[in-house]
Amino acid sequence: MLDQLLNIVKQYSRDAVINNPEVPNEQNNEVMAEATKTIASGFQNVMAGGGLQNILDLFKGNSGAKSGTSQQSGIGGLLRNPIVTMMIGYFISKLVSKYKMSPAAASNVANSVIPNSLNGLIQKTRDPNENQFTLDNLVNSLTGGGNDTDSPGGAGLQEILERFTGGGNGNGNGSGLQDIISRVTQRAQQDMENREQAGGSGIMDMLKGLLSR
Repeated sequence: MLDQLLNIVKQYSRDAVINNPEVPNEQNNEVMAEATKTIASGFQNVMAGGGLQNILDLFKGNSGAKSGTSQQSGIGGLLRNPIVTMMIGYFISKLVSKYKMSPAAASNVANSVIPNSLNGLIQKTRDPNENQFTLDNLVNSLTGGGNDTDSPGGAGLQEILERFTGGGNGNGNGSGLQDIISRVTQRAQQDMENREQAGGSGIMDMLKGLLSR
């Protein structure tokens, strides 16, 4: 799933990164890998903190903003989502500190690449023809693998998501989802601990390997 996420980021990085004179050509791949790592690690951190419900809200179109209407879709809604603003802020700081970009240029890159890539990912999870792009696959890939996000009743995250986006009136609560959240939180925490013990560079190393193919 990480390679698929990287491909989405590359798709939405053409103007903001590849054709951007503020980003040296020799840094294009590294910047795109950094954006992918920002998204993947951001999701992983949210899950480890027990915030799977917030990710589900993001994928079903809930901006998570405290003001105004709660149901927002598209880029505008994403830019009001606290998970997305967290990722954008982190990516800006990386572009400034690691790649020596000006704050203004870094902000332009981050505010384009992160929300557009996330929107592309969300749209793919809603496409019945994209069998690999499911919320279950994304969560499993960021929590050490496995398929135990399925609830005892057989409804996985993708099925719950489809209930939301298919016009259902589910509220995302209930014992099934709460059980999933608990198990995903534990798995994300364990996976992060394992990565820290191994040096903490696993995601970035994998991305660099994918880009070198």
